[in-house]
Amino acid sequence: MLGTMSSGGSGKRHGFSVELDDRERVKRFFILNDSGNRVLFEGFLGELKEISLVEGLMLEVRGSNGILRMDMTEEELRRALAGK
Repeated sequence: MLGTMSSGGSGKRHGFSVELDDRERVKRFFILNDSGNRVLFEGFLGELKEISLVEGLMLEVRGSNGILRMDMTEEELRRALAGK
C-alpha cells in the first residue's frame, strides 16, 4: 500500500505509483530543477483493462502495459468525480 501522508494543516497528500511492464512504455521522464523542482513522468498504460478501488483506499487503473495506483478513498473519488 502506498500510504496516505498527512501534511500538517494543509490536508492529505496522495501517494501514487506507476508500474510499466517495459521501459519502452515510458514516453518521457524529466526532473526539471531549474523550474522549481518539477518532475514529469509520461508513459503508455495501453488498452484500459480495469479500474478498481482496492480495499476502499487505493484507486488502481490497469492497462495492458502497466498499472497506475493512487491513494484515494471512495469518498474522495466520489467528490472528485462530482467536481467538488
